[in-house]
Amino acid sequence: MQQTDRWSTPRRLTTVEEVETTVGRPAAAVVLKQISALDEGCRAVLARCPVAAFGYRDADGTSRTTFIGGTPGFARVHSPTRMSFSVPEPAAPHGPVSCFFLLPGVGELLRVNGSVTARKGAETTVDIEEAYVHCAQAVLRSRLWQPPEPAGPVAEVTGDGPLGRPGIADFLAAAPFLALSTWDSSAGSDTSPRGDRQAVARILDSRTLVVPDRKGNRRADTLHNVLQDERLSFAALVPGRNRVLHVRGRGTITDDPALLETMALRGMPPHLALLIEVEDAEVTDNDAVARSRLWTPGAHVGRGTVPDLMALAGEHLAAGAAEADGGPTAFLMKAVGVIPGMSRLVRLVVDRVYRSGLRKEGYDEVGSGASSRRRGFPRRRPAAAGATDNSAREVRVHEVRRETPSAVTLVLEDAGGSPGPFDFRPGQFFTLVADIDGLAVRRAYSASSAPGSPRLEVTVKHVEGGRFSGHVHRGLRPGDGLAVRGPSGSFHTGQRPPDELVLIAAGSGVTPMMSMIRTQLAVTGRGRIALLYSSRSPDEIIFGDELTRLAQENPDRLSVTHVLTRRDGRIGPDGVRRWITGLGPAGDAHFYVCGPEALMDAVQGVLTGLGVTDERVHKERYTGGAATGTVAEVPHEMTVEENGRPMGTVVVEPGRTLLDAGLAAGLPMPHSCTVGNCGECVVRLREGEVTQGEPNCLTPRQRAEGYVLTCVSCPRSKVTLDIADP
Repeated sequence: MQQTDRWSTPRRLTTVEEVETTVGRPAAAVVLKQISALDEGCRAVLARCPVAAFGYRDADGTSRTTFIGGTPGFARVHSPTRMSFSVPEPAAPHGPVSCFFLLPGVGELLRVNGSVTARKGAETTVDIEEAYVHCAQAVLRSRLWQPPEPAGPVAEVTGDGPLGRPGIADFLAAAPFLALSTWDSSAGSDTSPRGDRQAVARILDSRTLVVPDRKGNRRADTLHNVLQDERLSFAALVPGRNRVLHVRGRGTITDDPALLETMALRGMPPHLALLIEVEDAEVTDNDAVARSRLWTPGAHVGRGTVPDLMALAGEHLAAGAAEADGGPTAFLMKAVGVIPGMSRLVRLVVDRVYRSGLRKEGYDEVGSGASSRRRGFPRRRPAAAGATDNSAREVRVHEVRRETPSAVTLVLEDAGGSPGPFDFRPGQFFTLVADIDGLAVRRAYSASSAPGSPRLEVTVKHVEGGRFSGHVHRGLRPGDGLAVRGPSGSFHTGQRPPDELVLIAAGSGVTPMMSMIRTQLAVTGRGRIALLYSSRSPDEIIFGDELTRLAQENPDRLSVTHVLTRRDGRIGPDGVRRWITGLGPAGDAHFYVCGPEALMDAVQGVLTGLGVTDERVHKERYTGGAATGTVAEVPHEMTVEENGRPMGTVVVEPGRTLLDAGLAAGLPMPHSCTVGNCGECVVRLREGEVTQGEPNCLTPRQRAEGYVLTCVSCPRSKVTLDIADP
C-alpha cells in the first residue's frame, strides 16, 4: 500500500461544540456509572486480571503508554481508594495516571484513573479517583480474543520519520487494538481502548497516523482531552505476539470526508478520526504480555469466576443514581438488580445491542460482549494410546527428595482442593512447565512413580548450564507451583505388561525403569524383572537403596546388576551379551533400553545378533529434548490451516517456535510434550522453510513427506502449516 501526502492539510475540529455536533453529548447514565472507590465487584475483577494498559507522564512531561502486570491479581488493592502495582524501571510515573484492566476472553474492561502518591523501586502506589466499566465495542471491533487474521497491506513508508523505522509498518498492519492515553488541561489522565478490524492505526506518511473514531458511548474523553492538550501516547497489540508498539506524539481531530471514506466499512465511514503527528515509535518486548499469555484458551476467564461486568456497571449506575437524586429511579434500578436471572437477561439484551450497533458501523461476524468465544476451531486431534488430555495441569511441589548429589525427585500433587490420580503407563513421560524469569520453560521427564497415585514423582538430574534442571536444583521448594502436560511417549509396558521385563539403563535413564519395577512388583506373584544399570560411581546410583531393598524382598522376581563406569569402564557390546545370555530370558521377554546413543546402539546390535525381534525391543533416547534450530533474526508470518481451511495467522517473533507462537495466539495447535520427544505436534509444512532442532522423534518417512515438529521448529520464511491429523 503506497503512502500519500494528500492528507497534510485535512479539516481539523478545534472546539467542543464542533465535536459534540458530530458525536453528541454523553447520556446521563454514562456519567452516573462512575464510582469514586473500588467496590467488592471491582476488587473481584482486579483479582483475576493479568494485565492492564497504563498511561502516565514522567517528571519531564513525556507521555507514555505501556502494558503492565503478567499474572492475575498483579494489582494489589490496599483500600477502596488505593492500589499498587509494579511498573518496570526505568519508567517513572508522575502525577495523574490512568489504566484499563483486561480480562482475557471478556469484552468489557475496567477503567481506573488516579494519581501516583508513592514509588519504591518499581512498585507504584496510586490513589484512585474514579473507576467504571467500559463497553466491549473496542474489543469486539478488533476481534481481540478471536483467532488472529492475516495482517493487512503493509504501507510503503518513505521519508525519515519515526514510522519508517524497521518493523513499525509491519506491526501496525497487523495491530487491531491499542490503548490510547490523553490528558486534559488540568493534567487529568485517561487511557481508552481503540479497536478496528485489521489495522487500528493507519499510516499516512512517515510521521502521520490516522485512527478512526467510530460511534461509541458518546463519552468521548479522548476527543475532549485532545482539544485541551494535544500530547498523547499509545501502545498497540498484535494477538499472539509478546511485543508492543509504543508511539507518542500530538493529536488533532478531523472530519475530512475524503479521509474518512478511506476507512469505510461496507460503505460506512467513521464519523471522526484522530490524526497523530508521531514524534517517536518503537517496538519492544513486553514482559507483562508475555507472562499473561492472553491468547491461550486456558487463560480465558470462565463464566461465573468473575462478576459479569455489565451487571457490575448496572450496580454502579444504580449507586450513582441514588447519590444523584435518591428518587424512584434509583430505587427501581436497585430492585430490578436483585431479581433472580435479571443479570443474565441484561447480558443477552446488551449483547444484542452490541451486535446491532457494530453491524450498523459496517462490521460483520461480531462476537458476544461477555465472552468472545473462539469459533471455527477443529476438534482436538485424538490422543495417542496411553495419553490423557494435553492441557496443562496445575500442580504444586509436595516434596523435593535428594536421590544423589546430582539428582532429586520432585513429588507433585494437584494444586487445587480436589486431588486426582495421575494416570499413565509405566515408562511414559510428562512435560514440566515452570515460569523462569518470566518465561515458560518446558522439559520432559519420565515418571518414576507407579501410575494411579494422587502424587506424581519425576526425577531430575542436574545438567551443567541447564536452565530447567538448574531451577529445580537451586530454587524449587515445597509449595512452589508448576504445570505438567502429558503423559506422552510410546516407551511403556502397554496395557498388559509382558511377563518378563529385561531393563537396561544408564544414569537418569533408570527413571522410567523405576516406574515399571514399582508397578510390576505391586502385582502379587506376577512377572520377572532383570535390570542392568550403569552409573558413574556408587554415590551416583539413583534409587540405589530402594533397588537393593526391592531385590532383597523379591529375590525370585527382581535382579539388579550394577556397572560402575569409573571402576569397570563403560558397558560395551560384550558385557551386554554376557549379561543377557547369563539371564537366559524367555522367548517372549521384552527388552527396554534407556540411555545415551552409544549404549542404545550397543544393545540393539547385541539383540539383533541374538535374534530378538524388533517388536520386543523398546528404546528411549534420554535427552533433554531437542534444541530449536537456528533462530531467525526477523519475524515471519505463520498461517495455520486444517485440510486447507484457514484457522488463523500469527507472526512468529525471533526466538520463538511455531508452537509457541500458535499457542500464544490461541490457535488449535496439537501438542503434548512440547520438547520434540512425543510426535504429537507433527504437522505438514505446506509452504515456506523452517529450521528444526535435533535430535527429535521424526521418522525418515515423515521428514521426506514434509512433516515438521512445531515445538522445535523456527521459521526461516513465511510459512503455512496444515494441522490435519496425519
